[in-house]
Amino acid sequence: MESMTFKKGQKNETGLAEAEEIQALLQSEQSQSGPLLKAFWSMFGTYFLLSTLNLVICDVFLFSIPKLLSLFLEFIEDQEAPNWHGYFYAFTMFLLACLQTLFEQRYMYMCLVLGLRLKTAVTGLVYRKILVTSNASRKAATVGEIVNLVSVDVQKLMDLIIYFNGTWLAPIRIIICFVFLWQLLGPSALTSIAVFLLLLPLNFVITKKRSQFQEAQMKYKDERARLTSAILSDIKVIKLYGWENIFMEKVLDIRKQELQALKRSQILLSASLASFHSSTFLIAFVMFAVYTLVDNTHILDAQKAFVSLTLINILNTAHSFLPFSINAAVQAKVSLNRLAAFLNLEELNPESSSRNISDCVQASITVRNGTFSWSKETSPCLRRIELTVHRGSLLAIVGQVGAGKSSLLSALLGEMENTDGYVTMKGTVAYVPQQAWIQNASVEDNILFGKEMDEIWFNRVIDACALQADLESFPAGRKSEIGEKGINISGGQKQRVNLARAVYRKASIYLLDDPLSAVDAHIRQHIFEHVLGPNGLLKNKTRVLVTHTINILPQVDNIVVLVDGTISEVGSYQELLQKNGIFAEFLHSHITAEEKAGSSLSAVGDTKGTVTSGNDPSQEKLCSDSSVKSSAMEREAVPVSQDCTTAAAAKGRLTKEEKAQRGRVNISIYVAYLRATGSLLCLYIILLFTCQQTVSFSRGYWLSMWTDDPAHNGTQQHTELRVGVFGALGVIQALGRFISTAAVLRGGVLASHKLFLQLLRSVARSPMIFFEQTPIGNLLNRFSKEIDAIDSVIPDKLKSLLGFLFNLLEIYLVIIVATPMAAMAIVPLAVLYAVFQHFYIITSCQLRRLEAASRSPIYSHISETFQGSSMIRAYKDQERFILKSNFRVDENQRICFPGAVADRWLATNLEFLGNGIVLFAALFAVIGRTRLSPGTAGFSISYALQITGVLNWMVRSWTEIENNIVSVERVREYLQTPKEAPWTLNGKPQDQVWLTEGRIEFRNYSLRYRPDLELALKHVSLTINGQEKIGITGRTGAGKSTLAVGLLRLVEAAEGEILIDGLDIAQVGLHDLRTKITVIPQDPVLFSGSLRTNLDPLNQYTDADIWTALELTQLKNFIADLPDQLEYKCTDQGENLSTGQKQLVCLARALLQKAKILVLDEATSAVDPETDLQIQSTLRTQFKESTVLTIAHRVNTIMDCDRILVLENGWIAEFDTPEKLIAQKGAFYRLVEESGLV
Repeated sequence: MESMTFKKGQKNETGLAEAEEIQALLQSEQSQSGPLLKAFWSMFGTYFLLSTLNLVICDVFLFSIPKLLSLFLEFIEDQEAPNWHGYFYAFTMFLLACLQTLFEQRYMYMCLVLGLRLKTAVTGLVYRKILVTSNASRKAATVGEIVNLVSVDVQKLMDLIIYFNGTWLAPIRIIICFVFLWQLLGPSALTSIAVFLLLLPLNFVITKKRSQFQEAQMKYKDERARLTSAILSDIKVIKLYGWENIFMEKVLDIRKQELQALKRSQILLSASLASFHSSTFLIAFVMFAVYTLVDNTHILDAQKAFVSLTLINILNTAHSFLPFSINAAVQAKVSLNRLAAFLNLEELNPESSSRNISDCVQASITVRNGTFSWSKETSPCLRRIELTVHRGSLLAIVGQVGAGKSSLLSALLGEMENTDGYVTMKGTVAYVPQQAWIQNASVEDNILFGKEMDEIWFNRVIDACALQADLESFPAGRKSEIGEKGINISGGQKQRVNLARAVYRKASIYLLDDPLSAVDAHIRQHIFEHVLGPNGLLKNKTRVLVTHTINILPQVDNIVVLVDGTISEVGSYQELLQKNGIFAEFLHSHITAEEKAGSSLSAVGDTKGTVTSGNDPSQEKLCSDSSVKSSAMEREAVPVSQDCTTAAAAKGRLTKEEKAQRGRVNISIYVAYLRATGSLLCLYIILLFTCQQTVSFSRGYWLSMWTDDPAHNGTQQHTELRVGVFGALGVIQALGRFISTAAVLRGGVLASHKLFLQLLRSVARSPMIFFEQTPIGNLLNRFSKEIDAIDSVIPDKLKSLLGFLFNLLEIYLVIIVATPMAAMAIVPLAVLYAVFQHFYIITSCQLRRLEAASRSPIYSHISETFQGSSMIRAYKDQERFILKSNFRVDENQRICFPGAVADRWLATNLEFLGNGIVLFAALFAVIGRTRLSPGTAGFSISYALQITGVLNWMVRSWTEIENNIVSVERVREYLQTPKEAPWTLNGKPQDQVWLTEGRIEFRNYSLRYRPDLELALKHVSLTINGQEKIGITGRTGAGKSTLAVGLLRLVEAAEGEILIDGLDIAQVGLHDLRTKITVIPQDPVLFSGSLRTNLDPLNQYTDADIWTALELTQLKNFIADLPDQLEYKCTDQGENLSTGQKQLVCLARALLQKAKILVLDEATSAVDPETDLQIQSTLRTQFKESTVLTIAHRVNTIMDCDRILVLENGWIAEFDTPEKLIAQKGAFYRLVEESGLV
């Protein structure tokens, strides 16, 4: 029934119901750990109590067995007793042991099911929190940390469910054991309490100290996860700058501290386990010593000794279970606090912006006296905003970088803290952010965004957004898959897909954050005319457009001019011109920029006249639909080609599905793990376990000889010798246990360090195509859950396996030595055991692989949602994304559930086999009791009674190793991936004398991104002289950015070569090449950390150098006004800076490096024209001795370049000076004409 529940996803078991119920319970109070625990108890408490009842019944049978053993040993000693008594006792012990097994396994099964339900609920809670977390709170949480919450921390809570009952049941077991021991040994049993009380504080101290190390370890784990997530998200930028080693060192520094904390925790664990395992011996030693030495008339016979040992084993199990339970509770408390801290992060105030779907009022957007800040603690960045946007109007927002344009849109959406005034929007909203948010899905799914397909409207939207030619060039058209964050399409294509998504929505209000900055001039005009303008698809909609495109302003209804977070002017184009205020100055600076751009061209007309006269720009030459559709729209980052022989769905597939291996884990994986541990250390560990188990056998055998000592005159002889040797053997065994356990755990740390290092280096050395085809969730899965398993689970279970394996061998040896005939029963039972184990392992490993593979989509979805949460909220699409998350979680649980059932199936069957061994040992003892001494019989049966527990835990440990060794297998998968060229040749950096001139020569150069795709650059041959300034232009997808990709060898040449200063770059190490060329990519990237580390990651420059660079990029005043100036902390992805500010920071970084070759890929697309002009002037002066390649959509930014390279469909269309190209009236002339410059 429960299997069907998980498969069918009934309401009471799905992620939707679990998380909703927990959320409802938490709504009345803050999500601190207390209320969170209370909510979990309210939801799962009844089921947990039912499972606990099974454990209590199990304990009733557990304590019945020592009583039966006592009666059985009395029977062995009494040679006159009839044999049927012995058979009765043997079969009764077997029956009670089987009942104990059934109830214990039922308890374990219920706990595992409850754990799965808890995991579903917590994952749902965390996911819902992502959707409501405020922008200020995002500083405190990154994707990596959130992945840790739903993987590592949830596992700690699941462990608590199993171990929690030990915190109260273990003391009850201990008390019952003391009572029974009193009945056997009288007041001597009190000494066991003394020993127990001495050991207990020691273990509490160890546990407390361990929890401190574990907290430290989790802190470093979070730091590592945060940094790893940032690296994987922005790996392209890291490769462009050749920063892999820098970031690897940062990760490894954190990893070193993490492993140091783990190492200390493991040493304390070894001491704790040694004390637990030696507690059986210590209690027995003290009790037997006091019992026999205080009164020499006390005879230690087999019944007293071995029944006492059986009780002490139960006592020790309870004693051992107690610290495990306490440790699980401590770890769960840490995880619960971490979870509560995340759930208690500041949320967006839903009242910051009220929405009403009514369209009955004329004003669509109203802001009255609005003052907004990004958090309650920070000062307002928008002040006294008064704004009314009428229904169906087009409002433009203009201003310089950092003026607050994007912030104003965020305030309208309710993304900011409203400290005063109010915001009201009437109608549904569609939002286009400045940095496009793209899902890892097909083009069609990205545009539909959960809406039903309307074929006619879809085609109209595609045409209006100039996407038709792109779709025709994609391998599967609209079904073509886009990689995560749009990694395989150009910036312009990403923005147009984003815009198409908004237009398809048919919303009432459109908030558009500079959607025209990333596209060519002709496409910009096309989109304005067909989408945004007076005759566009949105002509009757309310549109708020942030823009730097000045020539469209005469066609908007109203303009808002923002200056330093306040509205300086509002009015129509003509009204603001007549005021001759801030807007007029803003416009004049733009006109100056345009005039300077065209000053060297005789054909350039009077731009100023065009703008100031108020002429309708629609009169200017716009590109026709046919010109847009016919332009080559080949994707630049990973271009795609038409292949009619392949099915559309297959052709459009980019990312590779994670494939689970089949069958048992290959022996080579175990060998790889053991090699990582160290061969000599492995041999040393085996030797240690053999020695300490030999000592354990000797101690048991010595006790059996002691109990068989005859009594003379009411006393046993040689008691002092027996006590002394028994004690010495116990001390030696305890030391051996500590050393062997510490050695295993130490080996685990070594193996984990080596495997993590191999994984990190392998991923860092992978080419860009690997990251384009591998979802980030798959990579995060390896670096979080799989590494956590290698860190903690495998060494812990390996230590347990070796301990239980050698213990089992000892038990078999004892039984065979005591009752040789039992070997006849042990052999077939061992065969059955092997059959069960083999059958289970194949299934279990496959389920583990499938479970691991099903986890990756959960992490990818979390990552995608975290990055696009503002977009999801804007579209009010939270419910759909929650359902998608629930579906992924439920898919994962459907695989986990059969695994839990399989575990219980194996444990039950193997315990029954163990109970069978007890039965046969007892039966053969009855058959041979005439030849068997009571001491030997007690030795045999008491050890046989341990076999079920030992088998159970051994198999559990083995299966956990088999299941978790899959983590090693999955990590090693990425060690086999193709690697890019060496970073340095022969391990040595390139001679520093190279690259002094900056001369670049392309010789018949061609490039394709994958073997199955067409060429993206085709037979390019050109020479760029040193210090020359080259402008690179062409329509979207022509191959402009691909030229930079080839220059930096992100993709290797398909044909031909590139020479820099006469040296073929294929003969240069990648880092030697990339560190000497500075690239400023179209999408600016900042990493979590201080501004200083973002500007100077290598720590090469002085503060004076940094401030000079900031001054040159117009950032000095802005940074100086920040609270910590250069130490100001940038959040993940630099989200606390505007896109324009991030571009300027990247420019400042480039100015510091002063490379001989500079590549600007739309580096100023997000800044206003005046700032752009100033930046271009700065670049000309600061890089006058460098070769500069400027890739631009704004033709005016490259008009003063020495030469212009025009690309079309991967071919060189034109390459000459701007004047000559204008005179030729070819491709470049058409681009200039479309930009309104001629």
